[in-house]
Amino acid sequence: MLRSMITATNTMSQLQKQLDTIGHNLANIDTQGFKRTETSFSELVRQQIDNQPNEQDEIGRFGELGIRQGTGARLGSSLALTQGSLKQTGRALDIAFSVPNQFLQIDVDGEIHYTRDGALYLSPAADGTNRLMLATAEGRPVLDENQNPIIVEDTFKELVISEDGTITAIPQNDGDLPQVYSLGVVQIDRPQLLAENGSNRYRLTDLGNNLQGDILTYLEGALRGNVSLKQGSLEMSNVDLSKELTDLMISQRSYQMNAKSITMGDQMLGLINGVR
Repeated sequence: MLRSMITATNTMSQLQKQLDTIGHNLANIDTQGFKRTETSFSELVRQQIDNQPNEQDEIGRFGELGIRQGTGARLGSSLALTQGSLKQTGRALDIAFSVPNQFLQIDVDGEIHYTRDGALYLSPAADGTNRLMLATAEGRPVLDENQNPIIVEDTFKELVISEDGTITAIPQNDGDLPQVYSLGVVQIDRPQLLAENGSNRYRLTDLGNNLQGDILTYLEGALRGNVSLKQGSLEMSNVDLSKELTDLMISQRSYQMNAKSITMGDQMLGLINGVR
């Protein structure tokens, strides 16, 4: 009886995490470039407890197959990089990726983060000159393919962003040369090693930093042609409202069922104690 109550309790804690994830997805249904988090459950086959000083104390703790038996279910989550719908804005500094696993590189306090939010702005450069820096909505510098901030002279009349991420600042005077920059774009091959960092940004996990070469592909040089951008558009969230609401109802019913099993187990223990 205690085993069934422990199983239900552990499962309820994981179901609560799933409910929190669904709520997070729903809260960002209108966030530009947001990627939903998918959840799935697996049976907890074993449970690791490293609290024994020697192997002799482990006798009696293993099941018939020689592995530890766990209780309940375990929640797994991963980032879903499916393409969101494109919304046309007509604004020159709005860009949208049309390939699911490509991200912009931005500088966050000296650390490189990644985002799909293509609403960009020009802000005054910090060097006291009249130059302008390309930045995100929260003022984070957007990096070029050499991982340097993109800073343009304020002598241009318009900015043109090509499909491969090349930014051309058209000069006001016909005789002047245009300023040309290349957006820093990476391809994420293993999104499960990305961690959300707030403000619609992602960073590599500690494991991801160790395996960076297997996770990131820098789209520069000969790979520049793989970049697929659309100027004057924004990618919307890939959250599916109907799916999230369906998952929400299933999770709530599962939570109620496990809570009911704990109540029934408690009642049966009471009856057993009464008989004794």
